[in-house]
Amino acid sequence: MIDIRKWILAVICPPAAILDREIGTIMLVGLLTALFWVPGVVAALFLLIQQQTQRRQPQV
Repeated sequence: MIDIRKWILAVICPPAAILDREIGTIMLVGLLTALFWVPGVVAALFLLIQQQTQRRQPQV
Protein backbone atom coordinates (compact mmCIF):
# COMPACT_ATOMS: atom_id res chain seq x y z
CA MET A 1 0.00 0.00 0.00
CA ILE A 2 1.35 3.40 -0.96
CA ASP A 3 1.64 5.79 1.95
CA ILE A 4 0.71 9.10 0.32
CA ARG A 5 2.04 11.10 3.28
CA LYS A 6 5.58 9.84 2.68
CA TRP A 7 5.35 10.68 -1.02
CA ILE A 8 4.21 14.22 -0.22
CA LEU A 9 6.98 14.58 2.36
CA ALA A 10 9.50 13.32 -0.20
CA VAL A 11 8.63 16.27 -2.42
CA ILE A 12 8.34 18.91 0.32
CA CYS A 13 11.08 17.82 2.73
CA PRO A 14 12.96 14.75 1.47
CA PRO A 15 14.88 13.84 4.68
CA ALA A 16 11.62 13.73 6.67
CA ALA A 17 10.18 11.13 4.30
CA ILE A 18 12.90 8.59 5.06
CA LEU A 19 13.23 8.94 8.82
CA ASP A 20 12.73 5.20 9.24
CA ARG A 21 16.11 4.54 7.53
CA GLU A 22 19.57 4.62 9.09
CA ILE A 23 21.23 7.93 10.01
CA GLY A 24 23.75 7.85 7.14
CA THR A 25 21.00 7.65 4.55
CA ILE A 26 19.10 10.50 6.20
CA MET A 27 22.25 12.64 6.27
CA LEU A 28 23.02 11.87 2.61
CA VAL A 29 19.53 12.87 1.50
CA GLY A 30 19.76 15.95 3.72
CA LEU A 31 23.06 16.93 2.11
CA LEU A 32 21.66 16.42 -1.39
CA THR A 33 18.64 18.51 -0.44
CA ALA A 34 20.83 21.27 1.00
CA LEU A 35 23.04 21.42 -2.08
CA PHE A 36 20.15 21.48 -4.51
CA TRP A 37 16.59 20.42 -3.82
CA VAL A 38 15.96 18.16 -6.84
CA PRO A 39 18.67 15.52 -6.09
CA GLY A 40 17.30 15.17 -2.57
CA VAL A 41 13.79 14.61 -3.90
CA VAL A 42 15.02 12.06 -6.43
CA ALA A 43 17.00 10.18 -3.77
CA ALA A 44 14.05 10.12 -1.35
CA LEU A 45 11.65 8.92 -4.06
CA PHE A 46 14.13 6.25 -5.12
CA LEU A 47 14.40 5.00 -1.53
CA LEU A 48 10.62 4.95 -1.13
CA ILE A 49 10.21 2.97 -4.35
CA GLN A 50 12.93 0.56 -3.25
CA GLN A 51 11.21 0.07 0.10
CA GLN A 52 7.87 -0.50 -1.65
CA THR A 53 9.26 -3.21 -3.92
CA GLN A 54 10.94 -4.98 -1.00
CA ARG A 55 7.62 -5.17 0.82
CA ARG A 56 5.87 -6.69 -2.22
CA GLN A 57 8.37 -9.49 -2.76
CA PRO A 58 7.68 -12.61 -0.71
CA GLN A 59 10.21 -13.46 1.99
CA VAL A 60 12.14 -16.63 1.19
